[in-house]
Amino acid sequence: MVDLVVRGDTVVTPEGVGAYDILISGEKIVAIAAKGSLPVPEGARLIDASGKIVMPGGIDPHVHCKWHLPNPDGTAGLTEPPDVVSKAAVHGGTTTMIDFTRASQGANVRDAIEKREEDWKGHTACDYAQHLMVEGALPVHLPGQVAEAIQAGFPTVKIFTTDITPSRKGRMVDFGDIWEIFQVLAANQGMGVIHSEDNDIVMHMYGKLIREGRTGFENMAEVHNTLSEDISFRRVMRLAEKVPGTALYMMHVSAGTGVSAIREARARGVPIYGESLHQYMLKTSADYATKNGQIYHTYPSLKSPEDQAALWAGTLDGAINCVATDEICCTLAKKLQGARIDDTTGGNAGVEPRVALMYTEMVGKRGYSLNRYVDLVSSNAARIMGLYPRKGALMAGADADIVVLDPNDKRVITASELHEADYTPWEGHKMEAWPCLTMLRGKVVVEGGVFKGSLNDGKWQHRKVAAEMFNGPQL
Repeated sequence: MVDLVVRGDTVVTPEGVGAYDILISGEKIVAIAAKGSLPVPEGARLIDASGKIVMPGGIDPHVHCKWHLPNPDGTAGLTEPPDVVSKAAVHGGTTTMIDFTRASQGANVRDAIEKREEDWKGHTACDYAQHLMVEGALPVHLPGQVAEAIQAGFPTVKIFTTDITPSRKGRMVDFGDIWEIFQVLAANQGMGVIHSEDNDIVMHMYGKLIREGRTGFENMAEVHNTLSEDISFRRVMRLAEKVPGTALYMMHVSAGTGVSAIREARARGVPIYGESLHQYMLKTSADYATKNGQIYHTYPSLKSPEDQAALWAGTLDGAINCVATDEICCTLAKKLQGARIDDTTGGNAGVEPRVALMYTEMVGKRGYSLNRYVDLVSSNAARIMGLYPRKGALMAGADADIVVLDPNDKRVITASELHEADYTPWEGHKMEAWPCLTMLRGKVVVEGGVFKGSLNDGKWQHRKVAAEMFNGPQL
């Protein structure tokens, strides 16, 4: 029985953009038909999206909710939980987020997963999944538990090649242990999601700048520099090539050197996929010198205009497949609490404006096709992360996760109208469209700016990366 019909003249499907009716029964899309070609079933609601853009719900593959937040005095707190961030997400057209489970935060991997689920179940207005994160010196029993987690629906494993800052010892995984994890990934159809920087270069630059008294965060690009990204990316990718069947997702690519390394590996047939962040693509290291410049920072660091141009080029040739946020939702006071190269808070509150912001920058300003834009904010993440075609596509059999963008809503972003923090790094940016309706598995959860969902709506998503994603680059 069809419950709902979404009718639009600009509907973005995997086959292209056209005028279609989307027929929904329960949580699923049951058919896509030419606009007006079928009568609206008796009792079904018709949502007329004429003059608007109908697309699959956004997917943010890189967020941190209820996450450890270091303070300059050595204490720590937590970022905002899914209760807050997920509501902001659906207001902005994102219907699925992927966070992280730290394997070290439990007696074993299964215990860590169960504890992390308590943070999300019954606390989220959007669907969610978790990357498994391994850190530091890996216990001898861990690889076997990682293999079990992959088979249980957690197929992506986060690995750090650096401690990031001198105070965060214990994040970096030694190269030999990375080699062991890659063998587990290859044997179990798992994927490595990598924070890749050269720890020797990064820590050397921290020491150098501290000795020189240049500790202000405005010097961050000298520490987390393009050479570090170049060396680390190529080392990790070379290791992946030596373990047949290993696929990698390079997180928060920030430099042209990283883009080049990904592009060259893909040309050799290595299944490598790249992610950048909206702040890297729209801000440069010069923005650190502006008022409250910390609000643009996440680790590694903002880079130069030339690096920024390379990131945009990567979205066109396949080196950059996804645009994420690295969401860290906290107050402005928390975001500004550190002002040194070694204590500045990473991440920012960006999950709500991401879909509209990237529409504005991609389609509105740069002339990207709607399909390429949807790939970068939704479909590619679904394909890479093992959610497709359940997520990231308007097609029969998919979850009815739908967003309607209104190109007549050219609002100027202001923190007072958003739902996740008391600041936004995108304050004052004029949009070319804004979501007027968000649907999660057939339920309208936001309409006309009004939240109609609940924190019980979101469900954990079992994931399995498609076998084809390991047979050379597919996107």
